[in-house]
Amino acid sequence: MIRGLMSNAEWEFFEPFVTPQSGRPSQRRRTLDGIFWVTRTGAPWRDLPEELGKWNSVYQQFRRWSRSGLWDLLLDALAGSGAAPKTVQMIDSTVIRAHHQAAGAKGGLKIRVLAARAVALRAKFTPAPMAKASRLVSSSRRAKRTTQRPTMS
Repeated sequence: MIRGLMSNAEWEFFEPFVTPQSGRPSQRRRTLDGIFWVTRTGAPWRDLPEELGKWNSVYQQFRRWSRSGLWDLLLDALAGSGAAPKTVQMIDSTVIRAHHQAAGAKGGLKIRVLAARAVALRAKFTPAPMAKASRLVSSSRRAKRTTQRPTMS
């Protein structure tokens, strides 16, 4: 037996949303239980217990319901019904802090921020416009004179 499956009262709330006009409600309940099990445990889809159905079938149904917008509809209905206690809260990854050693660089975030700021404030190299080379005869003769070797007499 799997812990945490939906009670009959919970299923009565979800049933109108997930049961089509011509379908097997027990199959949909088992699929919804499988989706809830994966989201509750954080396990990969392939680790879904066999009692909750084939993992690929449950996953494909989850994707179909996601594309159709069923989850938004369910959450709106659940919030509007008052069935969920006010103490229920959601945790997402933005509020979970990692260990300071998980940051990677030695010295932590402060040193990385300072280094990034130093790079951003560094003077940018912009080449000066090159002057047009003049083709004066005198400058080319001068160049030839300086490159000639002195002759020994």
